Amino acid sequence: MRTTEQTGARQSTLRSSNLALVLRTVCAADGPLSRADVAARTGTTRATAARLVDELVAGGLLDEGERLAPPRRGRPATPLLPGARIGALGLQVDAGLLAARVLDLRGRAVAEHVEDADLVGSDPARTLARLGGLTTALLDGPAGELRLAGAGLALPGLVDGEVLLRAPNLGWSDVPAVDLLAAHLPGGLRPVLGNEADLAARTVAEAAPGRPGPLRDFLYVSGQIGIGGAAVLGGRVLTGSAGWAGEVGHVCVDPDGPTCRCGSTGCLEQYAGRHALLAAAGLPRGTPPAEVVARAGDADVQRALDAAAGALGVALAGVLNVLDLPAVVLGGHLAALAEPLRPRLEELLGRRVLSARWRRPVVEAVPGTPAAGATGAALRALDGVLDDPVRWVP
Repeated sequence: MRTTEQTGARQSTLRSSNLALVLRTVCAADGPLSRADVAARTGTTRATAARLVDELVAGGLLDEGERLAPPRRGRPATPLLPGARIGALGLQVDAGLLAARVLDLRGRAVAEHVEDADLVGSDPARTLARLGGLTTALLDGPAGELRLAGAGLALPGLVDGEVLLRAPNLGWSDVPAVDLLAAHLPGGLRPVLGNEADLAARTVAEAAPGRPGPLRDFLYVSGQIGIGGAAVLGGRVLTGSAGWAGEVGHVCVDPDGPTCRCGSTGCLEQYAGRHALLAAAGLPRGTPPAEVVARAGDADVQRALDAAAGALGVALAGVLNVLDLPAVVLGGHLAALAEPLRPRLEELLGRRVLSARWRRPVVEAVPGTPAAGATGAALRALDGVLDDPVRWVP
């Protein structure tokens, strides 16, 4: 026989699940839905769907748009949109930049600040304090009017809980990153730490919070000073047993190659990382990718691009053979260099991936706003809202 407490707990769980179902249904849609649409897509009655929608609207998780005239006679439907009053903060430190970005539930960047900086060998405490100051200034503006669901911090290295174990290109080891940054963030914010490439890959897997992107299975390759990576299957990043999967930048392509900052030799990023590629091309470190593309006809530049594409082909073919992924997605400076890199890279993947005869790997590029890891960190925080919206409703 059920007790009153058991019945109440079951009803509470059911309400929470239904609220999450309705919220995810609206967020996943390509366009605004009506209450009737929500009922049809969730398999609930119109009365139940309307009640759940009303709760989500009251909590700011959904917004009502302007009513549109129906194609036939009848009452115009009210379009529903993900809420614009709830957001999340994404932060990133990389060897070449600091970034803070606030996203709302529609996936829009409400406010952001990206600052170029040379942070190789920088002091972690000072750098994170600098990021905290940048964030405080950002939240003093219009972004501070949003209800923040949480914050995330993307770092380019191995992370364990709230500690950065090692980031070779920053020169950081055993850094209590969350503690150091939280001391400089307003409102008691405490960011969730994550690997930069893992978080950046979310920006490909998700077009907006809760809305799938065009690719669901792929290997994401993040090109910065170093090279990061993330394997994505079914829209979810494969993180490995300790969360350290995807370090393709430190896959060896030539044991007799140059020494890497990680201590090994011949790592992929010693050929395809931004600094390594520019040095091989005989160009200054600050040369933008567009200029590299424009000078692809120069002999030294072309040799550097061919070496980078060759190293990428060797390393990435091994990953595709092991994980059975159909696509490679280039991000960061590699996306900007996709035009000269793609022909040789696709040729090598077609030759070295065993299954290529039946499904030839494709190479996509996702040039976009810098600091994709910051966007991914905010998306991860907003995913928590979609999972448990009951905390936000009255």
